Amino acid sequence: MNRKSLVYIIPIGVLILIFFMVRDVFDQPGIEDTKAGFKEILKYRNANNTGPVQRIYVVTVKDSVWKEMEDYGNLMPHTKYGNTKVYFFMENANIPKTLEPGEVNFDPQFNKSCIALFEKSAMSQVAFNRHPF
Repeated sequence: MNRKSLVYIIPIGVLILIFFMVRDVFDQPGIEDTKAGFKEILKYRNANNTGPVQRIYVVTVKDSVWKEMEDYGNLMPHTKYGNTKVYFFMENANIPKTLEPGEVNFDPQFNKSCIALFEKSAMSQVAFNRHPF
């Protein structure tokens, strides 16, 4: 190969590589790609920015696809040494109106409506429980 052909082949190869890298960046799966129809109803985050951050979410789903619920939980924000909880309810179920920090996050009358709980603890340990109550 002569020098003139290398001048054309190398930039074309680099442009093709950049094209595939950019395409992969913008083609990542997200919450919109799931079949369960997630809808975030309530969220709570404590105002403590110096210590453990506690995040609590109440999410409704159209269908109980367990794997997608766990994937949804993994996509939720998490802070090192913080705690993230995602409570899943069916779309037409009885859903809590308020959230509270601590061990019990909503009125126990809603426990039977909760179909799953995703929790990521302070050391990023993940727990996914079906019918947690």
